[in-house]
Amino acid sequence: MQRILLACVSTVLLAGCAGSYVTPPSGVTMAELTDSTDRNLRRYYNTQPASPFPANIAVVRVQDHNYYTRSARGVGDGRYSVVVTRDIESDDAVEKFRELPLVSRIAPIGKILLPPQTNTLRDLRVPAAKLHADLLLVYSVDTAFHVEGKSLGPLSTISLGLIRNKKAHVSSTVAGVLVDVRTGYIYGTTEATATETQKASIWSEEHAIDTARLRAEKIAFSDFVDEFGSLWKGVVDVYAASPGRVATVPPRPVEPATLPRNGYWTDGTH
Repeated sequence: MQRILLACVSTVLLAGCAGSYVTPPSGVTMAELTDSTDRNLRRYYNTQPASPFPANIAVVRVQDHNYYTRSARGVGDGRYSVVVTRDIESDDAVEKFRELPLVSRIAPIGKILLPPQTNTLRDLRVPAAKLHADLLLVYSVDTAFHVEGKSLGPLSTISLGLIRNKKAHVSSTVAGVLVDVRTGYIYGTTEATATETQKASIWSEEHAIDTARLRAEKIAFSDFVDEFGSLWKGVVDVYAASPGRVATVPPRPVEPATLPRNGYWTDGTH
């Protein structure tokens, strides 16, 4: 279930308005993250799933290099940064992950386990292995701002001010990929865009714009959790021949759905 996520707000740029808001850097596409300079595609077909079920799942949020917002900041000096602050992941969403069938444990990859640089998916599989995780869920948030139908890309400047004639909205998408930690086998990907509307007529200050951004991302993440539930059901049906065993014949990856997390997701304790 994909829905279009719109956090609607009105905004107008007045001469004499002071201040501005800079939109956050972009998210990471799952295709980009899983790409490799190795052009020999045969090795992807030779990769096999190796996860037992029930499975331990490690989760991590990745963003563009030097990602930052008012509520979170990425860490690491590589091509990607990792967000370890839990700002859009609600307790209810975390609880849904814990309730999924054949999930032994959900655990975040904390800052202390991260490499100095994150440039590939393998860089994230290593700390996941240190957590004794069987599967790794990697997700990213991409948020776009629109004023009068014009899209404002990452690191764009929005002038602050009172506006009655122009309309603005924020759209946010959460996308992710579920990976076998041992082999790099991809079980499936998914993304979710949620819908949120606000009856606001001004973006008069940075806080107001960022509140719209954060609300949009929270809704998108909540929908993303539901989508991951669908993906997980497909993964269990196809790959878990029986609890504690791996399917003997590796089928094709399951289509769309993913999950996320960031904070403390260990058996419900925070």
